[in-house]
Amino acid sequence: MRDRAIIVAVRDKNNYKYFDETLEELKDLLSFAGAELKFVVIQKAHEINPSTLIGKGKIQEIKNLADHFDVNLIVFLNHLTPAQFKNLEKEFQNIKLIDRVGLILDIFAQRARTIEGKLQVELAQLNYLLPRIVGYGKMLSRLGGGIGTRGPGEKQLTIEKRKILKRINYIRKRLEMVQKNRSIQRKGRLRSNYPIVSIVGYTNAGKSTLFNVLTKSNVDVDRRAFTTLDPKTELAYIDDKTQVLLIDTVGFVRNLPKELMDAFKATFEELIYSDLHILLFDVSNPNFESHISYTNKLLDDLGASFIPKINVFNKIDKLSEEEINKIKEKYPDFIMISAKNKQNVDILKKQIKRKILEVTNEYKN
Repeated sequence: MRDRAIIVAVRDKNNYKYFDETLEELKDLLSFAGAELKFVVIQKAHEINPSTLIGKGKIQEIKNLADHFDVNLIVFLNHLTPAQFKNLEKEFQNIKLIDRVGLILDIFAQRARTIEGKLQVELAQLNYLLPRIVGYGKMLSRLGGGIGTRGPGEKQLTIEKRKILKRINYIRKRLEMVQKNRSIQRKGRLRSNYPIVSIVGYTNAGKSTLFNVLTKSNVDVDRRAFTTLDPKTELAYIDDKTQVLLIDTVGFVRNLPKELMDAFKATFEELIYSDLHILLFDVSNPNFESHISYTNKLLDDLGASFIPKINVFNKIDKLSEEEINKIKEKYPDFIMISAKNKQNVDILKKQIKRKILEVTNEYKN
């Protein structure tokens, strides 16, 4: 049975610039997680309530809405501190509470497939839940599964902090072993003499579709967020004389949770070892310009901004000719493609070959 949810979003001086974008993104994330959105509650605030995030009047309004719509899940756009979570948990006795960070972690828990991916997600969830363990323990003792209760599981989240810390240390040691194996695989790729090209961008930008087109493989393609959690590598034939190792990477979202950035550090570090980045953006998304700036900022934060790149707009099949021409005028250096229809992919291939030749010549010199 699907969770029935209310979204609560506080607009303040810290988030007003990207409030509408992040709210729409949260709606998509909630849908990706499998919940049914019943209502959105928005509060404008000059100052955040340090105790409960929202005021008493708004709490009562949400309670009334929850009763009316028979809601069992409340999702907060804003990050909840452990104290806010604990206090809100007292107000909403029989309703699961989760914030945007927790929701993203939940989606990652659904998508994880490999041992490394599952360990990384569990580590991120436990680090996120550790300061909130008292509230989550009470909540999970009363409620069943669903959003906010996936991943490590009910038993893991209700034991005392000492055992949680022990579990965190155990996972870190396991990840060190797994990542040593990843390092061996990376060295093998570097010794292969094939240039390494990574497809980078926001979640749902069409990275896996482009990966399939270039490699002629059959990686899962899904419009839901974070379909790709574990980087996939295949040989791609750019032309008869040019082959590259192509990597399909984890998708970005704005303000990716620190817990995930830390847990997936080794995965994101793969980007540093690439010879070329294909930065892919969904040009049909109304917020594509902020996606460009955030992607470049994240690459800079990861220390990977020095890698040569090709900027690509995907999903031009969703735009009119007039819209495409306007965007071309503003972004003349971007390649416009439709990975789905294979439109202009030949142009992208030529640019990949040109860039790879430039990189190869630099190495020789």
